[in-house]
Amino acid sequence: MLAAMVATPAAADSVYRVEDDAGNVTFTDDAASGGREMTLEPLQTITSSAAPSSKSSRSSDTAAPSSPFMPYDRFAIARPSGEARLPARPFAVNIDVSPALRDDHQARLVVDGSVSQSALHSEAFWVPRLAPGRHRLKAELLDAAGKVRHRTPVVEVRVVDSDRASSGG
Repeated sequence: MLAAMVATPAAADSVYRVEDDAGNVTFTDDAASGGREMTLEPLQTITSSAAPSSKSSRSSDTAAPSSPFMPYDRFAIARPSGEARLPARPFAVNIDVSPALRDDHQARLVVDGSVSQSALHSEAFWVPRLAPGRHRLKAELLDAAGKVRHRTPVVEVRVVDSDRASSGG
């Protein structure tokens, strides 16, 4: 009986491909099925050392950003800088993402809590003319399934009348 218990985990690691007379394929862990043993690549796993956040009741605009999900080391708004004074005309927002954005990932821009620009495979966004006043910018990183995986810290800018604006930093 001890030998059977020791052998069980080893058998569970094997997968057999079985094809019936009609060409239907099934996979099983039953060695007696008469199937051909398959060699499978090991699954990649990612473990998280982050503890669950007790701040989940905070809004996404005020919640502190988490570390970018793998494979990114950095995801932040590079320009404009926080507290920038911008003229009341369209302006560019540049995202700093490192390493470069994967082909199957996209970013989108959120202005004052609303999606300003649809998700794109881009690190630059064009913001249409905003009314004078304070505005909150953040970017969201979406995975291949369109799920938001990370948000930048909020960058607050001030839009002023064009003749009163200084460099947008």
